[in-house]
Amino acid sequence: MAKKEKRSTAFRTIHYYWQVTKVQWPMFLLAVMSTLGFVFFLSYMNPYVLGKVVDIVAEGNVHSGEILKVFGPYIAALIATNVIGQVCSKLQDYSAWKLEIKAAYLLATQAFDTLSNQSMTFHSNRFGGSLVSQTQKFMNAYTILSESLIYAIIPIVSSALFTIGLLLPIVPIYVCILVVLLITYVIIVYWLFKRLLPLNEKAASAQNTLSGELSDSITNILTVKTYGRESYERKIFDDANNNVVRADTKRMRASILRGAVASAIIVVIMIAVVIFIAGGNAWFGISAGSLVMLFTYTYSLTMQFNRLNMTFQQLNRGIGDAHDMTVILDEPTLVDDIEGAKELVVDKGEVEIKHLSFEYTDAGAPSKVFEDFSLSIPAGQRVGIVGRSGSGKTTLTKLLLRLSDIQGGTLEIDGQDISKVQQVSLRSQIAYVPQEPLLFHRTVAENIGYGKPEASFEEIKKAADDANATEFIEKLPNGFDTITGERGVKLSGGQRQRVAIARAILANKPILILDEATSALDSESEKLVQDALKTLMKGRTSIVIAHRLSTVASLDRIVVLSEGKIVEDGTHSELIESNGEYSHLWDRQTGAFLDIE
Repeated sequence: MAKKEKRSTAFRTIHYYWQVTKVQWPMFLLAVMSTLGFVFFLSYMNPYVLGKVVDIVAEGNVHSGEILKVFGPYIAALIATNVIGQVCSKLQDYSAWKLEIKAAYLLATQAFDTLSNQSMTFHSNRFGGSLVSQTQKFMNAYTILSESLIYAIIPIVSSALFTIGLLLPIVPIYVCILVVLLITYVIIVYWLFKRLLPLNEKAASAQNTLSGELSDSITNILTVKTYGRESYERKIFDDANNNVVRADTKRMRASILRGAVASAIIVVIMIAVVIFIAGGNAWFGISAGSLVMLFTYTYSLTMQFNRLNMTFQQLNRGIGDAHDMTVILDEPTLVDDIEGAKELVVDKGEVEIKHLSFEYTDAGAPSKVFEDFSLSIPAGQRVGIVGRSGSGKTTLTKLLLRLSDIQGGTLEIDGQDISKVQQVSLRSQIAYVPQEPLLFHRTVAENIGYGKPEASFEEIKKAADDANATEFIEKLPNGFDTITGERGVKLSGGQRQRVAIARAILANKPILILDEATSALDSESEKLVQDALKTLMKGRTSIVIAHRLSTVASLDRIVVLSEGKIVEDGTHSELIESNGEYSHLWDRQTGAFLDIE
Protein backbone atom coordinates (compact mmCIF):
# COMPACT_ATOMS: atom_id res chain seq x y z
CA MET A 1 0.00 0.00 0.00
CA ALA A 2 2.86 2.37 0.90
CA LYS A 3 4.63 1.64 -2.40
CA LYS A 4 1.42 2.31 -4.32
CA GLU A 5 0.98 5.62 -2.49
CA LYS A 6 4.56 6.72 -3.25
CA ARG A 7 4.12 5.72 -6.87
CA SER A 8 0.90 7.67 -7.17
CA THR A 9 2.51 10.72 -5.52
CA ALA A 10 5.32 10.60 -8.09
CA PHE A 11 2.76 10.35 -10.90
CA ARG A 12 0.79 13.24 -9.41
CA THR A 13 3.96 15.33 -9.30
CA ILE A 14 4.57 14.62 -12.99
CA HIS A 15 0.92 15.46 -13.67
CA TYR A 16 1.26 18.89 -12.03
CA TYR A 17 4.48 19.56 -13.95
CA TRP A 18 2.96 18.46 -17.24
CA GLN A 19 0.01 20.84 -16.71
CA VAL A 20 2.36 23.84 -16.59
CA THR A 21 4.42 22.48 -19.49
CA LYS A 22 1.65 21.76 -21.97
CA VAL A 23 0.40 25.36 -21.83
CA GLN A 24 3.79 26.19 -23.35
CA TRP A 25 3.69 23.43 -25.94
CA PRO A 26 5.37 25.47 -28.74
CA MET A 27 8.36 26.15 -26.46
CA PHE A 28 8.38 22.54 -25.27
CA LEU A 29 8.30 21.31 -28.87
CA LEU A 30 11.18 23.65 -29.72
CA ALA A 31 13.14 22.22 -26.77
CA VAL A 32 12.59 18.65 -27.99
CA MET A 33 13.38 19.36 -31.64
CA SER A 34 16.47 21.46 -30.89
CA THR A 35 17.77 18.71 -28.58
CA LEU A 36 17.30 16.11 -31.30
CA GLY A 37 19.06 18.39 -33.81
CA PHE A 38 21.92 19.08 -31.41
CA VAL A 39 22.53 15.36 -30.78
CA PHE A 40 22.11 14.30 -34.40
CA PHE A 41 24.33 16.90 -36.04
CA LEU A 42 27.16 17.14 -33.50
CA SER A 43 27.29 13.53 -32.28
CA TYR A 44 26.29 11.63 -35.42
CA MET A 45 26.66 13.67 -38.58
CA ASN A 46 30.25 14.69 -37.73
CA PRO A 47 31.48 11.05 -37.36
CA TYR A 48 29.43 10.02 -40.41
CA VAL A 49 31.09 12.61 -42.68
CA LEU A 50 34.50 11.89 -41.11
CA GLY A 51 34.04 8.17 -41.77
CA LYS A 52 33.50 8.89 -45.46
CA VAL A 53 36.70 10.98 -45.50
CA VAL A 54 38.66 8.18 -43.79
CA ASP A 55 37.47 5.64 -46.40
CA ILE A 56 38.62 7.90 -49.22
CA VAL A 57 41.98 8.50 -47.53
CA ALA A 58 42.40 4.75 -46.92
CA GLU A 59 42.07 4.09 -50.65
CA GLY A 60 45.03 6.42 -51.23
CA ASN A 61 43.96 7.53 -54.74
CA VAL A 62 43.64 11.28 -54.10
CA HIS A 63 46.44 13.47 -55.49
CA SER A 64 47.42 16.80 -53.97
CA GLY A 65 45.79 18.75 -56.77
CA GLU A 66 42.46 16.97 -56.26
CA ILE A 67 42.10 17.55 -52.51
CA LEU A 68 39.73 20.51 -52.76
CA LYS A 69 37.70 18.86 -55.50
CA VAL A 70 37.37 15.52 -53.66
CA PHE A 71 37.13 16.70 -50.07
CA GLY A 72 35.45 20.11 -50.66
CA PRO A 73 31.87 18.78 -50.33
CA TYR A 74 32.80 16.93 -47.11
CA ILE A 75 34.46 20.05 -45.67
CA ALA A 76 31.34 22.08 -46.50
CA ALA A 77 29.16 19.36 -44.96
CA LEU A 78 31.24 19.40 -41.76
CA ILE A 79 31.00 23.22 -41.53
CA ALA A 80 27.24 23.15 -42.11
CA THR A 81 26.83 20.30 -39.62
CA ASN A 82 28.65 22.18 -36.87
CA VAL A 83 26.87 25.48 -37.55
CA ILE A 84 23.45 23.81 -37.46
CA GLY A 85 24.44 21.80 -34.37
CA GLN A 86 25.54 24.92 -32.49
CA VAL A 87 22.37 26.78 -33.46
CA CYS A 88 20.36 23.83 -32.12
CA SER A 89 22.43 23.95 -28.92
CA LYS A 90 21.55 27.60 -28.31
CA LEU A 91 17.90 27.03 -29.15
CA GLN A 92 17.94 24.16 -26.66
CA ASP A 93 19.27 26.44 -23.92
CA TYR A 94 16.82 29.22 -24.80
CA SER A 95 13.73 27.00 -24.86
CA ALA A 96 14.70 25.15 -21.66
CA TRP A 97 15.23 28.44 -19.85
CA LYS A 98 11.94 29.91 -21.07
CA LEU A 99 10.09 26.77 -19.99
CA GLU A 100 11.57 26.98 -16.49
CA ILE A 101 10.83 30.71 -16.05
CA LYS A 102 7.18 30.37 -17.01
CA ALA A 103 6.73 27.12 -15.10
CA ALA A 104 8.23 28.65 -11.95
CA TYR A 105 5.67 31.46 -12.15
CA LEU A 106 2.76 29.06 -12.66
CA LEU A 107 3.87 26.63 -9.95
CA ALA A 108 4.49 29.42 -7.44
CA THR A 109 1.02 30.81 -8.19
CA GLN A 110 -0.55 27.37 -7.82
CA ALA A 111 1.20 26.74 -4.49
CA PHE A 112 0.31 30.22 -3.19
CA ASP A 113 -3.36 29.84 -4.18
CA THR A 114 -3.53 26.41 -2.56
CA LEU A 115 -1.95 27.56 0.69
CA SER A 116 -3.88 30.82 0.92
CA ASN A 117 -7.21 29.06 0.28
CA GLN A 118 -6.64 26.37 2.87
CA SER A 119 -8.40 26.60 6.24
CA MET A 120 -6.90 27.92 9.45
CA THR A 121 -6.99 24.34 10.76
CA PHE A 122 -4.60 23.36 7.97
CA HIS A 123 -2.19 26.20 8.79
CA SER A 124 -2.42 25.69 12.55
CA ASN A 125 -0.98 22.20 12.14
CA ARG A 126 2.04 23.20 10.05
CA PHE A 127 5.21 25.24 10.30
CA GLY A 128 5.06 28.34 8.12
CA GLY A 129 8.78 27.89 7.39
CA SER A 130 8.21 24.32 6.21
CA LEU A 131 5.50 25.44 3.80
CA VAL A 132 7.85 28.05 2.33
CA SER A 133 10.59 25.41 2.01
CA GLN A 134 8.20 22.92 0.41
CA THR A 135 7.04 25.53 -2.10
CA GLN A 136 10.61 26.40 -3.06
CA LYS A 137 11.59 22.74 -3.40
CA PHE A 138 8.50 22.09 -5.52
CA MET A 139 9.50 24.86 -7.92
CA ASN A 140 13.16 23.82 -8.00
CA ALA A 141 12.20 20.20 -8.64
CA TYR A 142 10.58 21.24 -11.92
CA THR A 143 13.92 22.68 -13.05
CA ILE A 144 15.67 19.45 -12.05
CA LEU A 145 13.18 17.27 -13.93
CA SER A 146 12.90 19.47 -17.03
CA GLU A 147 16.68 19.76 -17.39
CA SER A 148 17.02 16.01 -16.87
CA LEU A 149 14.52 15.49 -19.69
CA ILE A 150 16.01 18.01 -22.11
CA TYR A 151 19.71 17.56 -21.40
CA ALA A 152 19.79 13.84 -20.50
CA ILE A 153 16.75 11.68 -21.24
CA ILE A 154 16.06 12.94 -24.77
CA PRO A 155 19.77 12.83 -25.74
CA ILE A 156 20.09 9.30 -24.30
CA VAL A 157 17.01 7.95 -26.08
CA SER A 158 17.81 9.72 -29.35
CA SER A 159 21.44 8.53 -29.21
CA ALA A 160 20.26 4.95 -28.88
CA LEU A 161 17.87 5.34 -31.83
CA PHE A 162 20.42 7.12 -34.03
CA THR A 163 23.12 4.55 -33.22
CA ILE A 164 20.85 1.62 -34.00
CA GLY A 165 19.44 3.23 -37.14
CA LEU A 166 22.84 4.19 -38.61
CA LEU A 167 24.78 1.02 -37.68
CA LEU A 168 22.11 -1.61 -38.30
CA PRO A 169 22.61 -1.67 -42.12
CA ILE A 170 26.41 -1.86 -41.67
CA VAL A 171 26.90 -4.29 -38.73
CA PRO A 172 23.58 -5.91 -37.76
CA ILE A 173 25.22 -8.51 -35.46
CA TYR A 174 27.00 -5.82 -33.49
CA VAL A 175 23.79 -3.78 -33.16
CA CYS A 176 21.93 -6.83 -31.77
CA ILE A 177 24.64 -7.40 -29.14
CA LEU A 178 24.65 -3.67 -28.27
CA VAL A 179 20.86 -3.55 -27.89
CA VAL A 180 20.88 -6.51 -25.49
CA LEU A 181 23.61 -4.90 -23.37
CA LEU A 182 21.86 -1.51 -23.31
CA ILE A 183 18.48 -2.98 -22.35
CA THR A 184 20.17 -4.93 -19.55
CA TYR A 185 21.86 -1.73 -18.39
CA VAL A 186 18.62 0.29 -18.34
CA ILE A 187 16.71 -2.41 -16.43
CA ILE A 188 19.42 -2.79 -13.79
CA VAL A 189 19.93 0.96 -13.32
CA TYR A 190 16.18 1.59 -13.10
CA TRP A 191 15.75 -1.20 -10.57
CA LEU A 192 18.65 0.11 -8.50
CA PHE A 193 17.61 3.73 -8.47
CA LYS A 194 13.86 3.38 -7.99
CA ARG A 195 14.79 2.05 -4.53
CA LEU A 196 16.35 5.45 -3.81
CA LEU A 197 13.03 7.33 -4.02
CA PRO A 198 12.08 6.70 -0.35
CA LEU A 199 15.53 7.89 0.73
CA ASN A 200 15.12 11.09 -1.31
CA GLU A 201 11.67 11.71 0.17
CA LYS A 202 13.03 11.24 3.70
CA ALA A 203 15.92 13.62 2.97
CA ALA A 204 13.54 16.27 1.59
CA SER A 205 11.20 15.84 4.56
CA ALA A 206 14.12 16.22 6.98
CA GLN A 207 15.19 19.44 5.23
CA ASN A 208 11.63 20.81 5.39
CA THR A 209 11.48 20.04 9.12
CA LEU A 210 14.80 21.83 9.60
CA SER A 211 13.42 24.90 7.81
CA GLY A 212 10.30 24.77 9.97
CA GLU A 213 12.28 24.55 13.23
CA LEU A 214 14.50 27.44 12.15
CA SER A 215 11.49 29.57 11.21
CA ASP A 216 9.69 28.74 14.47
CA SER A 217 12.69 29.68 16.58
CA ILE A 218 13.42 32.93 14.71
CA THR A 219 9.74 33.96 14.70
CA ASN A 220 9.64 33.56 18.49
CA ILE A 221 13.13 34.95 19.10
CA LEU A 222 11.88 37.38 21.77
CA THR A 223 10.50 34.49 23.83
CA VAL A 224 13.72 32.54 23.32
CA LYS A 225 15.88 35.42 24.55
CA THR A 226 13.70 36.55 27.45
CA TYR A 227 13.64 33.01 28.85
CA GLY A 228 17.32 32.37 28.11
CA ARG A 229 16.49 29.29 26.03
CA GLU A 230 19.03 29.75 23.26
CA SER A 231 20.77 26.48 24.18
CA TYR A 232 17.47 24.59 24.18
CA GLU A 233 16.53 25.93 20.76
CA ARG A 234 20.05 25.13 19.54
CA LYS A 235 19.55 21.52 20.65
CA ILE A 236 16.23 21.28 18.77
CA PHE A 237 17.91 22.77 15.70
CA ASP A 238 20.90 20.42 16.04
CA ASP A 239 18.59 17.39 16.26
CA ALA A 240 16.79 18.46 13.08
CA ASN A 241 20.09 19.30 11.39
CA ASN A 242 21.56 15.91 12.33
CA ASN A 243 18.48 14.22 10.87
CA VAL A 244 19.23 16.01 7.59
CA VAL A 245 22.87 14.83 7.71
CA ARG A 246 21.83 11.23 8.39
CA ALA A 247 19.22 11.24 5.63
CA ASP A 248 21.62 12.81 3.12
CA THR A 249 24.40 10.38 4.09
CA LYS A 250 22.14 7.35 3.55
CA ARG A 251 21.10 8.77 0.18
CA MET A 252 24.73 9.46 -0.79
CA ARG A 253 25.96 5.96 0.10
CA ALA A 254 23.10 4.26 -1.70
CA SER A 255 23.62 6.44 -4.80
CA ILE A 256 27.36 5.81 -4.98
CA LEU A 257 26.90 2.04 -4.58
CA ARG A 258 24.31 1.90 -7.31
CA GLY A 259 26.44 4.16 -9.50
CA ALA A 260 29.39 1.78 -9.18
CA VAL A 261 27.24 -1.12 -10.42
CA ALA A 262 26.02 0.95 -13.37
CA SER A 263 29.58 1.97 -14.27
CA ALA A 264 30.66 -1.67 -14.28
CA ILE A 265 28.06 -2.43 -16.93
CA ILE A 266 29.36 0.44 -19.09
CA VAL A 267 32.86 -1.09 -18.86
CA VAL A 268 31.47 -4.42 -20.15
CA ILE A 269 29.87 -2.62 -23.11
CA MET A 270 33.13 -0.86 -24.00
CA ILE A 271 35.07 -4.18 -23.83
CA ALA A 272 32.61 -5.65 -26.31
CA VAL A 273 33.08 -2.60 -28.57
CA VAL A 274 36.89 -2.85 -28.54
CA ILE A 275 36.83 -6.56 -29.34
CA PHE A 276 34.41 -6.01 -32.19
CA ILE A 277 36.41 -3.13 -33.65
CA ALA A 278 39.65 -5.10 -33.45
CA GLY A 279 38.23 -7.96 -35.48
CA GLY A 280 35.64 -6.08 -37.48
CA ASN A 281 37.69 -5.78 -40.66
CA ALA A 282 39.02 -9.37 -40.54
CA TRP A 283 35.73 -11.00 -39.55
CA PHE A 284 33.19 -8.95 -41.47
CA GLY A 285 35.21 -6.85 -43.94
CA ILE A 286 34.13 -3.58 -42.34
CA SER A 287 35.97 -0.57 -43.78
CA ALA A 288 38.20 1.70 -41.71
CA GLY A 289 35.73 4.59 -42.00
CA SER A 290 32.86 2.39 -40.81
CA LEU A 291 34.95 1.23 -37.85
CA VAL A 292 35.58 4.88 -36.94
CA MET A 293 31.81 5.51 -37.11
CA LEU A 294 31.10 2.37 -35.08
CA PHE A 295 33.52 3.30 -32.32
CA THR A 296 32.53 6.98 -32.22
CA TYR A 297 28.80 6.24 -32.17
CA THR A 298 29.15 3.60 -29.49
CA TYR A 299 31.46 5.69 -27.36
CA SER A 300 29.11 8.65 -27.63
CA LEU A 301 26.19 6.38 -26.72
CA THR A 302 27.94 4.89 -23.69
CA MET A 303 28.85 8.37 -22.47
CA GLN A 304 25.18 9.30 -22.74
CA PHE A 305 24.15 6.12 -20.94
CA ASN A 306 26.79 6.75 -18.31
CA ARG A 307 24.79 9.90 -17.50
CA LEU A 308 21.75 7.70 -16.89
CA ASN A 309 23.20 6.97 -13.48
CA MET A 310 23.22 10.67 -12.55
CA THR A 311 19.93 11.27 -14.35
CA PHE A 312 18.11 8.72 -12.20
CA GLN A 313 19.65 10.34 -9.12
CA GLN A 314 18.38 13.75 -10.25
CA LEU A 315 14.92 12.40 -11.07
CA ASN A 316 14.72 10.71 -7.68
CA ARG A 317 15.85 13.86 -5.93
CA GLY A 318 13.43 16.06 -7.86
CA ILE A 319 10.44 13.80 -7.18
CA GLY A 320 11.51 13.45 -3.55
CA ASP A 321 11.80 17.22 -3.12
CA ALA A 322 8.37 17.76 -4.69
CA HIS A 323 6.69 15.03 -2.63
CA ASP A 324 5.46 17.09 0.34
CA MET A 325 3.99 19.91 -1.74
CA THR A 326 2.37 17.41 -4.11
CA VAL A 327 0.62 15.86 -1.10
CA ILE A 328 -0.57 19.33 -0.05
CA LEU A 329 -1.83 20.13 -3.56
CA ASP A 330 -3.76 16.85 -3.52
CA GLU A 331 -5.35 17.60 -0.14
CA PRO A 332 -8.99 18.67 -0.30
CA THR A 333 -9.66 22.24 0.79
CA LEU A 334 -11.21 21.92 4.24
CA VAL A 335 -13.28 25.07 3.75
CA ASP A 336 -14.34 25.46 0.13
CA ASP A 337 -17.00 27.32 -1.83
CA ILE A 338 -19.79 25.20 -3.22
CA GLU A 339 -20.24 25.13 -6.97
CA GLY A 340 -22.15 28.18 -8.11
CA ALA A 341 -21.74 30.01 -4.78
CA LYS A 342 -23.19 33.52 -4.90
CA GLU A 343 -21.91 36.73 -3.39
CA LEU A 344 -23.18 37.66 0.05
CA VAL A 345 -25.34 40.78 -0.03
CA VAL A 346 -25.66 42.51 3.34
CA ASP A 347 -28.41 45.12 3.66
CA LYS A 348 -28.99 45.04 7.42
CA GLY A 349 -26.45 42.79 9.08
CA GLU A 350 -28.74 40.43 10.96
CA VAL A 351 -26.94 37.31 12.27
CA GLU A 352 -28.89 34.12 12.91
CA ILE A 353 -27.26 30.98 14.33
CA LYS A 354 -29.53 27.92 14.32
CA HIS A 355 -28.81 24.58 16.01
CA LEU A 356 -25.07 24.92 15.50
CA SER A 357 -22.84 21.88 16.07
CA PHE A 358 -19.06 22.05 15.87
CA GLU A 359 -16.09 20.06 17.11
CA TYR A 360 -12.36 20.19 16.47
CA THR A 361 -11.17 16.96 14.87
CA ASP A 362 -7.51 17.72 14.24
CA ALA A 363 -6.21 16.80 17.70
CA GLY A 364 -6.72 13.04 17.40
CA ALA A 365 -9.84 12.69 19.56
CA PRO A 366 -12.78 14.98 18.63
CA SER A 367 -13.18 18.01 20.90
CA LYS A 368 -16.80 19.22 20.94
CA VAL A 369 -17.32 22.97 21.30
CA PHE A 370 -20.96 23.56 20.32
CA GLU A 371 -23.97 21.29 20.17
CA ASP A 372 -27.44 22.52 19.15
CA PHE A 373 -26.32 26.10 19.78
CA SER A 374 -28.64 28.94 18.67
CA LEU A 375 -28.21 32.71 18.86
CA SER A 376 -30.02 35.57 17.13
CA ILE A 377 -28.39 39.00 16.76
CA PRO A 378 -30.68 41.66 15.24
CA ALA A 379 -29.25 44.07 12.72
CA GLY A 380 -27.34 46.94 14.29
CA GLN A 381 -27.21 45.40 17.76
CA ARG A 382 -24.00 45.62 19.79
CA VAL A 383 -23.46 42.29 21.51
CA GLY A 384 -20.76 41.31 23.99
CA ILE A 385 -19.73 37.66 24.19
CA VAL A 386 -18.12 36.77 27.52
CA GLY A 387 -17.23 33.66 29.47
CA ARG A 388 -14.33 31.75 30.89
CA SER A 389 -11.46 30.60 28.64
CA GLY A 390 -12.48 27.62 26.51
CA SER A 391 -16.18 28.51 26.51
CA GLY A 392 -16.22 28.92 22.71
CA LYS A 393 -16.09 32.71 22.30
CA THR A 394 -13.25 32.95 19.75
CA THR A 395 -14.39 29.76 18.01
CA LEU A 396 -17.75 31.42 17.40
CA THR A 397 -16.10 34.36 15.61
CA LYS A 398 -14.01 32.00 13.47
CA LEU A 399 -17.17 30.15 12.43
CA LEU A 400 -18.87 33.45 11.55
CA LEU A 401 -15.86 34.28 9.36
CA ARG A 402 -16.00 30.71 8.03
CA LEU A 403 -12.38 30.06 8.87
CA SER A 404 -13.70 26.60 9.78
CA ASP A 405 -16.89 24.86 8.66
CA ILE A 406 -19.58 23.74 11.07
CA GLN A 407 -20.72 20.11 11.22
CA GLY A 408 -24.40 20.82 11.81
CA GLY A 409 -26.98 23.62 11.80
CA THR A 410 -26.73 26.91 9.91
CA LEU A 411 -25.14 30.33 10.20
CA GLU A 412 -27.08 33.02 8.34
CA ILE A 413 -26.48 36.69 7.63
CA ASP A 414 -29.55 38.55 6.39
CA GLY A 415 -31.17 35.17 5.73
CA GLN A 416 -28.27 33.87 3.59
CA ASP A 417 -26.55 30.66 4.64
CA ILE A 418 -22.86 31.59 4.77
CA SER A 419 -21.85 28.06 3.71
CA LYS A 420 -23.49 28.74 0.34
CA VAL A 421 -21.92 32.11 -0.45
CA GLN A 422 -18.43 32.99 -1.64
CA GLN A 423 -16.00 33.17 1.28
CA VAL A 424 -14.35 36.30 -0.06
CA SER A 425 -17.70 38.10 -0.25
CA LEU A 426 -18.52 36.99 3.31
CA ARG A 427 -15.28 38.32 4.77
CA SER A 428 -15.49 41.49 2.72
CA GLN A 429 -18.60 42.38 4.74
CA ILE A 430 -16.97 41.87 8.14
CA ALA A 431 -14.33 44.00 9.83
CA TYR A 432 -12.36 41.75 12.17
CA VAL A 433 -9.86 42.74 14.84
CA PRO A 434 -8.26 39.64 16.42
CA GLN A 435 -6.88 39.27 19.90
CA GLU A 436 -3.33 39.23 18.55
CA PRO A 437 -3.29 41.54 15.53
CA LEU A 438 -0.48 40.60 13.14
CA LEU A 439 0.86 43.21 10.78
CA PHE A 440 2.61 42.82 7.45
CA HIS A 441 6.25 43.75 6.98
CA ARG A 442 5.08 46.92 5.24
CA THR A 443 4.47 50.56 6.07
CA VAL A 444 2.03 51.66 8.75
CA ALA A 445 -0.10 53.29 6.06
CA GLU A 446 -0.23 50.08 4.01
CA ASN A 447 -1.25 48.10 7.08
CA ILE A 448 -4.06 50.50 7.97
CA GLY A 449 -5.25 50.67 4.36
CA TYR A 450 -5.19 46.89 3.87
CA GLY A 451 -8.96 46.53 4.18
CA LYS A 452 -9.57 49.39 1.73
CA PRO A 453 -6.80 49.43 -0.90
CA GLU A 454 -8.25 52.45 -2.72
CA ALA A 455 -8.22 54.63 0.42
CA SER A 456 -6.51 58.00 0.19
CA PHE A 457 -3.88 59.07 2.68
CA GLU A 458 -6.37 61.47 4.24
CA GLU A 459 -8.77 58.56 4.89
CA ILE A 460 -5.94 56.48 6.37
CA LYS A 461 -4.93 59.34 8.67
CA LYS A 462 -8.55 59.93 9.73
CA ALA A 463 -8.88 56.25 10.68
CA ALA A 464 -5.62 56.49 12.65
CA ASP A 465 -6.97 59.60 14.43
CA ASP A 466 -10.18 57.76 15.37
CA ALA A 467 -8.15 54.81 16.70
CA ASN A 468 -5.96 57.11 18.82
CA ALA A 469 -2.96 55.98 16.78
CA THR A 470 -1.80 59.16 15.02
CA GLU A 471 0.18 60.48 17.97
CA PHE A 472 2.51 57.49 18.22
CA ILE A 473 2.65 56.99 14.42
CA GLU A 474 3.93 60.51 13.82
CA LYS A 475 6.71 59.90 16.35
CA LEU A 476 7.99 56.92 14.36
CA PRO A 477 11.16 57.48 12.25
CA ASN A 478 9.23 57.82 9.00
CA GLY A 479 5.74 58.42 10.29
CA PHE A 480 3.10 56.60 8.28
CA ASP A 481 5.86 55.35 5.93
CA THR A 482 7.64 53.47 8.72
CA ILE A 483 8.09 49.75 8.07
CA THR A 484 6.46 47.86 10.96
CA GLY A 485 8.75 44.81 10.79
CA GLU A 486 7.75 41.17 10.39
CA ARG A 487 4.42 40.58 12.19
CA GLY A 488 4.62 44.20 13.40
CA VAL A 489 7.55 43.44 15.72
CA LYS A 490 8.77 47.07 15.70
CA LEU A 491 5.58 48.22 17.43
CA SER A 492 4.37 47.53 20.94
CA GLY A 493 1.34 45.32 21.54
CA GLY A 494 -0.91 48.32 22.17
CA GLN A 495 0.38 50.10 19.07
CA ARG A 496 -0.27 47.03 16.92
CA GLN A 497 -3.82 46.82 18.23
CA ARG A 498 -4.49 50.48 17.48
CA VAL A 499 -3.19 50.00 13.92
CA ALA A 500 -5.50 46.97 13.58
CA ILE A 501 -8.44 48.98 14.96
CA ALA A 502 -7.66 51.80 12.53
CA ARG A 503 -7.73 49.20 9.74
CA ALA A 504 -11.20 48.06 10.88
CA ILE A 505 -12.43 51.65 11.16
CA LEU A 506 -11.23 52.42 7.63
CA ALA A 507 -12.74 49.21 6.22
CA ASN A 508 -16.18 50.46 7.33
CA LYS A 509 -18.03 47.12 7.07
CA PRO A 510 -21.65 46.47 8.08
CA ILE A 511 -20.59 43.79 10.59
CA LEU A 512 -17.84 44.31 13.15
CA ILE A 513 -16.09 41.59 15.18
CA LEU A 514 -13.73 42.62 17.96
CA ASP A 515 -11.87 39.74 19.62
CA GLU A 516 -10.21 41.22 22.72
CA ALA A 517 -9.41 44.22 20.54
CA THR A 518 -8.51 46.52 23.45
CA SER A 519 -6.77 44.02 25.72
CA ALA A 520 -3.27 45.45 25.17
CA LEU A 521 -4.20 49.12 25.60
CA ASP A 522 -3.48 51.20 28.66
CA SER A 523 -6.49 52.69 30.43
CA GLU A 524 -6.18 56.13 28.83
CA SER A 525 -5.77 54.77 25.30
CA GLU A 526 -8.59 52.29 25.89
CA LYS A 527 -10.94 55.11 26.85
CA LEU A 528 -10.12 57.03 23.66
CA VAL A 529 -10.38 53.93 21.47
CA GLN A 530 -13.64 52.93 23.16
CA ASP A 531 -15.07 56.32 22.17
CA ALA A 532 -13.96 55.71 18.57
CA LEU A 533 -15.45 52.21 18.62
CA LYS A 534 -18.75 53.51 19.93
CA THR A 535 -18.96 55.77 16.89
CA LEU A 536 -17.89 52.93 14.62
CA MET A 537 -20.46 50.51 16.08
CA LYS A 538 -23.43 52.83 15.57
CA GLY A 539 -25.80 51.28 13.04
CA ARG A 540 -23.58 48.22 12.65
CA THR A 541 -24.01 44.70 13.94
CA SER A 542 -21.14 44.43 16.41
CA ILE A 543 -19.87 41.33 18.18
CA VAL A 544 -17.36 42.06 20.94
CA ILE A 545 -15.41 39.23 22.58
CA ALA A 546 -13.93 40.29 25.90
CA HIS A 547 -12.39 39.00 29.11
CA ARG A 548 -12.29 42.51 30.53
CA LEU A 549 -15.99 43.03 31.30
CA SER A 550 -15.68 46.84 31.42
CA THR A 551 -15.25 46.59 27.63
CA VAL A 552 -18.78 45.22 27.12
CA ALA A 553 -20.66 46.78 30.05
CA SER A 554 -22.13 49.57 27.93
CA LEU A 555 -23.22 47.37 25.00
CA ASP A 556 -26.84 46.69 24.08
CA ARG A 557 -26.65 43.07 25.14
CA ILE A 558 -24.27 40.61 26.76
CA VAL A 559 -24.27 36.87 26.08
CA VAL A 560 -22.51 34.66 28.62
CA LEU A 561 -21.09 31.35 27.36
CA SER A 562 -20.06 28.33 29.37
CA GLU A 563 -18.85 25.09 27.76
CA GLY A 564 -20.39 26.03 24.42
CA LYS A 565 -23.81 26.94 25.82
CA ILE A 566 -25.57 30.24 26.53
CA VAL A 567 -26.04 30.45 30.28
CA GLU A 568 -27.11 34.11 30.46
CA ASP A 569 -28.36 36.75 28.03
CA GLY A 570 -29.23 40.37 28.83
CA THR A 571 -27.96 43.85 29.50
CA HIS A 572 -25.22 44.59 32.00
CA SER A 573 -27.66 45.79 34.68
CA GLU A 574 -30.00 42.83 34.13
CA LEU A 575 -27.17 40.32 34.46
CA ILE A 576 -25.80 42.01 37.59
CA GLU A 577 -29.24 41.84 39.20
CA SER A 578 -29.67 38.17 38.29
CA ASN A 579 -26.61 37.33 40.45
CA GLY A 580 -25.49 34.60 38.03
CA GLU A 581 -22.31 33.73 36.15
CA TYR A 582 -21.79 37.25 34.76
CA SER A 583 -22.32 38.86 38.16
CA HIS A 584 -19.73 36.57 39.72
CA LEU A 585 -17.24 37.38 36.94
CA TRP A 586 -17.92 41.09 37.40
CA ASP A 587 -17.44 40.93 41.18
CA ARG A 588 -14.22 38.98 40.74
CA GLN A 589 -12.75 41.57 38.32
CA THR A 590 -13.86 44.70 40.18
CA GLY A 591 -12.95 43.09 43.48
CA ALA A 592 -9.49 42.42 42.19
CA PHE A 593 -9.09 46.09 41.29
CA LEU A 594 -10.32 47.13 44.75
CA ASP A 595 -7.86 44.79 46.46
CA ILE A 596 -5.02 46.31 44.48
CA GLU A 597 -6.06 49.79 45.48
